[in-house]
Amino acid sequence: MSAADFPLIGAAAARAREAARVLRTLPTATKDAALAAMADALLERTDEVLAANAADVEAAAADGTPDPVLDRLRLDAARVAGVADALRQLIALPDPVGDVVRGSTLANGLQLRQVRVPLGVVGIVYEARPNVTVDAAGLCVKSGNAALLRGSGSAHRTNTALVAVLTEAAEKAGLPAGSIALLPAERASVGELLNARGLVDVVIPRGGASLIQRVVREATVPVIETGVGNCHVYVDASADAAMAEAIVLNAKTSRVSVCNSAETLLVHRDAPVLSRLITALTGAGVTLHGDERACAISDAVRPATDEDWATEYLSMDMAVRVVDDLPQALDHIDRWGSGHSEAIVAESARAIADFTAGVDAAAVLVNASTRFTDGGEFGFGAEIGISTQKLHARGPLGLPELTSTTFVVTGSGHVR
Repeated sequence: MSAADFPLIGAAAARAREAARVLRTLPTATKDAALAAMADALLERTDEVLAANAADVEAAAADGTPDPVLDRLRLDAARVAGVADALRQLIALPDPVGDVVRGSTLANGLQLRQVRVPLGVVGIVYEARPNVTVDAAGLCVKSGNAALLRGSGSAHRTNTALVAVLTEAAEKAGLPAGSIALLPAERASVGELLNARGLVDVVIPRGGASLIQRVVREATVPVIETGVGNCHVYVDASADAAMAEAIVLNAKTSRVSVCNSAETLLVHRDAPVLSRLITALTGAGVTLHGDERACAISDAVRPATDEDWATEYLSMDMAVRVVDDLPQALDHIDRWGSGHSEAIVAESARAIADFTAGVDAAAVLVNASTRFTDGGEFGFGAEIGISTQKLHARGPLGLPELTSTTFVVTGSGHVR
């Protein structure tokens, strides 16, 4: 297909295709200089970005947008400084392009190297989180990819301002025009992006379940699937009570609107901490939805339904279940979990080993909060999302995950 087949995104995709040919050959120094210029420009033009964001937030609030979603949409000077700092952190990270994944000399004398190369044109579809605009642009620049950004309509003013700042700075620093582009917010632009084979190399969705399902269902372009975060914390009978309380509170309440927030608490029936955890959570303002044994502990716990076990709340709500043993906890996670992040609090080495071996998730946390599943916290710099699939990449999608590989075969007149 040609650019003319895609009236909303075709021109931007064609420019991105041309830009990608240049980006794949740029030296690290040029890409790092662009990232530094982008970070400086964000700080210099913060007021411009915040004015656009204030208009988006006001409009979203007037439409009745829930507070957790407004929190994801809202920027302030500190958050702008944070995303600018994330760009600077990328400068300090190794450039994956050109890395030799493996190499050998074959018996016939041919030299074989598998080398990391950019994916090409990367389309990112995401919801009302303007920080993703900057993170995605920066990650694509460092990994040598062109970025087609399709944010939500509710953040379009903010994203427009951000992309204007980023592209102006990047082009002045030596990046080709078309390296970063914001696509129209019309719903039809997503459909065009998902089917722009030959123009777009891969699409990455970042957002809620309905967005991800639409992308996976409709795309003819290859997809790297990120997932929702129905994350669990399992408190074993051997758990230290104070540690369990600190981890559960952090996992649930530190920021409820993000995908690594814990949504379900599983407690071993012999763990003497359930009452303490219920008191701590309700005291922090969490509404609990529990099974019969959890409800019997406190009148503050509401009866849970299957919908509660399946829900990614993204709010001050949490499901609670008392389990007979670790295998029952694993069964619950296998049925209801999303494969994102699962945590165990335990002192027993056997319980820890059985949990880490038995749970199927992109990240397994031992005596640590689920909130650590994050590209920045893992030392990868910013991330485009958390992949919950099992092909190409799993876990935080950082720089290496935005590359493919090429086999370079060197001979000396070899023929077959």
